[in-house]
Amino acid sequence: MARRRKRKSRRRQEGRRILECVPQFSIDCGEDKPVTAARKFIHTEGVLPPALLLVKRNEHTTDRYFWAEKGLFGAQYVEENHFLFPSLRQMEDDSDTETDDIDLDDDMEDDEEEEEEEADELTPVGAF
Repeated sequence: MARRRKRKSRRRQEGRRILECVPQFSIDCGEDKPVTAARKFIHTEGVLPPALLLVKRNEHTTDRYFWAEKGLFGAQYVEENHFLFPSLRQMEDDSDTETDDIDLDDDMEDDEEEEEEEADELTPVGAF
């Protein structure tokens, strides 16, 4: 029997794209629970928010946490509700302006000129 594909939430995909821009730290939890290991790491290293912590629980499982100004959150919750975090809103605005800074007008003009030249070459003389 064929399995149905899981529907992907656009809001969560957008949140995941924003979280890719955040600094990431990979740690091992050792004897502590994953959230305790993440909190200890933040305290000892002085990690400033926003940050994404990847805590390896065992060889198969890695827990993801987001360190924000408001505290430590599960990364999945942050992906779904990224608009609630001011630091991520700033990153989202920054990523939008980076793509706006690219000057596409010059490239478009060059492409149009090339298309006109190609059209002139391909048009038969007595076709019209």
